[in-house]
Amino acid sequence: MLPIDAAAHSSRWRRRHPVDKAVLGLGLTLLAISLPPWPGAALVLLSALVVLLGPAGVPRRRLWRAYRVPLGFCVTGALTLLVQVGGPGGFVSLADDGPVRAGELLLRTSAASLGVLLFAFTTPMSDLLPRLVRAGVPAPVVDVALVTYRMSFLLLDSMRRIREAQAARLGHTGRAAEWRSLAGLGATAFVRAFDRATRLQAGLAGRGYDGTLRVLVPEARVSVRFTAASCALLATLAALTFVLERPLT
Repeated sequence: MLPIDAAAHSSRWRRRHPVDKAVLGLGLTLLAISLPPWPGAALVLLSALVVLLGPAGVPRRRLWRAYRVPLGFCVTGALTLLVQVGGPGGFVSLADDGPVRAGELLLRTSAASLGVLLFAFTTPMSDLLPRLVRAGVPAPVVDVALVTYRMSFLLLDSMRRIREAQAARLGHTGRAAEWRSLAGLGATAFVRAFDRATRLQAGLAGRGYDGTLRVLVPEARVSVRFTAASCALLATLAALTFVLERPLT
């Protein structure tokens, strides 16, 4: 199991309905995208951090390990706005408003990423996917997503075991050995994945599969208080943004 999935299953908000957490997490993401980057996105980023480390109870190290990957993409995308191609300054030169635009983009994307991580760190996929059928998503699409999600962990575990066996047989002692081990890893993982899929199909057919996977979903109700508090927080952030925008700019 991936660390973010393990954190979601052990989260304080594990028993809350996904709608409650979607209103808060995805609402923060929408605010980060739609509000002015300063001070709107900065307020959203700070609020998301407080909620993640406070009420949600996400460990700091796990949050940083999950956040540093999208943050790296955010920084890489912002750096491209510092330069311009062509113009009077030459083929490649510094953009006049590059630092401002780069900072705005970095604020927006980093804040939006934290909003998505808030939802991911508190909502296991096994709780979310079966409920998508009630939201209008076709059942076969949900079944494929659910099976793919569960099979991915088995595939990752198989790849880990193969890598350990290759290392025990000195398969990583040189560059040539590394390439041979990598090729063997890909071939073996493909064969095992295909074999698991075949056995899964045979097992479902033997149990009278009729096109729908029936799974147990934990009982949960939408909390009116939690949703109202989330909407109040979002409204407060939007109001603060428009109140502080002129004095800060």
